[in-house]
Amino acid sequence: MKSYLAAAIQMNSLPDLHHNLTQAEDLIDLAVRQGAELVCLPENFSFLGDEAAKMAQAETIAQASEKFLKTMAQRYQITLLGGGFPVPTTAGKVHNTALLVGATGEELARYEKVHLFDVNLPDGNTYQESETVLAGLQLPPIYPSKELGHLGLSVCYDVRFPELYRHLAQMGAEVLFVPAAFTAYTGKDHWQVLLQARAIENTCYVIAPAQTGRHNSRRQSHGHALIIDPWGMILTDAGDKPGVVIASIEPSRLEQVRRQMPSLQHRVFV
Repeated sequence: MKSYLAAAIQMNSLPDLHHNLTQAEDLIDLAVRQGAELVCLPENFSFLGDEAAKMAQAETIAQASEKFLKTMAQRYQITLLGGGFPVPTTAGKVHNTALLVGATGEELARYEKVHLFDVNLPDGNTYQESETVLAGLQLPPIYPSKELGHLGLSVCYDVRFPELYRHLAQMGAEVLFVPAAFTAYTGKDHWQVLLQARAIENTCYVIAPAQTGRHNSRRQSHGHALIIDPWGMILTDAGDKPGVVIASIEPSRLEQVRRQMPSLQHRVFV
């Protein structure tokens, strides 16, 4: 693992595939011009807002999203995370799928989100992700990159389930991805503290690209894409506007924190 720059992209995706992919391309270009070698897009980067429209276009969205990720990674010679897009299943629903792509356009790792957001919030909004999404059945993978470190995948609501990240840590994760479309209501209280906890307890970097703003008349995301170091220090925060934040991933910092706080070696219950 070497020192390198990573980018967390913050988007305001809409129920408009072409608009979203154009926005994503502009932000990838901005990240690369700032030196990023690892670029991470948020959950629902290619389509967000209207569930019926998403399901009607799911096959088109899936094909366009995967082609986009492979084209962008190859064009810019980067490792690129697509934090979540719908992939149709034979069950009539979709998998919320995160895809990691390498600089030659090859698929490195794929993860189908296992924890689905079925929640009735106090602000009156109800989210039933399971109505259209089929939960994945496999624990998220690690991609072992010699240059970028051991990269662990997850998606959004997964962040509330620490056992998933402990699994990734046990598998050797050094960098954790948490691409999200966190609701504005829950995000203001829980987003930052949950991400810091996952970084601290697993002594890993956390890269959390995010959605922000309104996506339709009902749905609003919190924003604040973050990159956090293994001590839990916030390296960069995107605020509430679309854009890109960049931070350096330093193997020496990872080693320092794990040497000073070797909690992963002190576990009693495994």
